[in-house]
Amino acid sequence: MENINEVKQAYQEYKERMSKLHSLLLLDDKAVRLKQIEQDLSDPNVWNDREKAQNLNKEAASLRRLIDAWASANSKINDGLGLCELIELESDMSMLPDAIKEAVDVGKLVADMEFRRMLGGEFDHLGAILTINAGAGGTDAQDWAQMLFRMYTRWMERKGYKFEVVDYQDGEEAGIKSATILVNGEYAYGYLKAEIGIHRVVRISPFDSNARRHTSFAAVYTSPQIDDDINVEINEVDLKIDTYRAGGAGGQHVNRTESAVRITHMPTGIVVQCQNDRSQHKNKATALKVLKARLYERELELKREKTDKANAEKKKIEWGSQIRSYVLHPYQMVKDHRTDHEEGNVNAVLDGELDSFMVEYLMDSGGAK
Repeated sequence: MENINEVKQAYQEYKERMSKLHSLLLLDDKAVRLKQIEQDLSDPNVWNDREKAQNLNKEAASLRRLIDAWASANSKINDGLGLCELIELESDMSMLPDAIKEAVDVGKLVADMEFRRMLGGEFDHLGAILTINAGAGGTDAQDWAQMLFRMYTRWMERKGYKFEVVDYQDGEEAGIKSATILVNGEYAYGYLKAEIGIHRVVRISPFDSNARRHTSFAAVYTSPQIDDDINVEINEVDLKIDTYRAGGAGGQHVNRTESAVRITHMPTGIVVQCQNDRSQHKNKATALKVLKARLYERELELKREKTDKANAEKKKIEWGSQIRSYVLHPYQMVKDHRTDHEEGNVNAVLDGELDSFMVEYLMDSGGAK
């Protein structure tokens, strides 16, 4: 933008995009829902069920943020158009640089709102259950799985998400065989669903005395932390429950009693486990929560067609099925094979800078599916 006409044209384009977003985001319906929740919360009796009241509060806060964000961006557009009219009326071009800067900033707000629309799936606003499993590649793969564990926990910290490691299975020599993390934060599942699939690394193996290049794989699966009001029937007779002593390298992963719990759902073969708490009762409750989420997700998968994003696409964890490659040698590059998005700073990506990959995938796939 170099002149007042271009600035005005930009603001008018923003206005049209915001009008479409108002309709696509169903903001009128959301405003009605917010008003209903506020009325419900004003009833003292609703606080008799504290968990329900907290869920309503959380939903209200999410709706309010979205509605306020749209209103704020739309207000800035109107202010910008007003400034353009003032500049033209008074023929005062000294204000043009400020008008251009404001237009650029408003454009970023509109783009952010458009991206938020990509997180409009039924479960996108919920927390997530992230599982990492080492694949083909032996010790190298287990070390790679631990690197992914660190990458995702660093990303969670950057996003300000709270997370809890509920299962952490050490590798035989190094790294981890698997780990499960409960991620709590707005749109955690919406973002992390972009990570479902096989992740491949190419590097000089730190476990090869001849310093040869190795390729290793790990799988990342994500499920939404479904609301407690969604009924998923679990028949006790279908469950095989084992307890064992938690193990690990120290800290929260060690327990001298058999407090760790492994639950196998016999009809489906789904296995979940939890060992983060010293209480066997709490570990069982957490494992059942994870099982409930996976069973619900499985039912949804059976009802929808196989698509690129479906967890039903859990391929064998080896060659030819990766969604993303992390090349550390002979050159450095991270490439997502679904979108062709690339980043050359591998260390930054492995330190949790994943948003560019997530955004590209969500925008490319239409996000809310």
